[in-house]
Amino acid sequence: MPNIKSAIKRVEVIERNNKQNRSTKSEINTFIKKFKSAVEAKNVQEAEELYKKVSGLLDSAARENVIHSNSASRKKAHFSKMLDDMKKSA
Repeated sequence: MPNIKSAIKRVEVIERNNKQNRSTKSEINTFIKKFKSAVEAKNVQEAEELYKKVSGLLDSAARENVIHSNSASRKKAHFSKMLDDMKKSA
């Protein structure tokens, strides 16, 4: 444990930020699972709505440095391809 006052404060800030980041990542993963299940069920309308939601969440997480911007872009491209492939096969 830190003894210096500023170090104690930094630990508190880090714990608070860590909790918020975990919450954001959990929310993203929840919507990713919903999106993938909609794609597997070939539900085009629901998948499109969930793609918009996931895309926005990934962008905001990247903007806030919760995840890396390249990771967000890569996931968005992957999900976009999944959506397009589903539309072509349907």
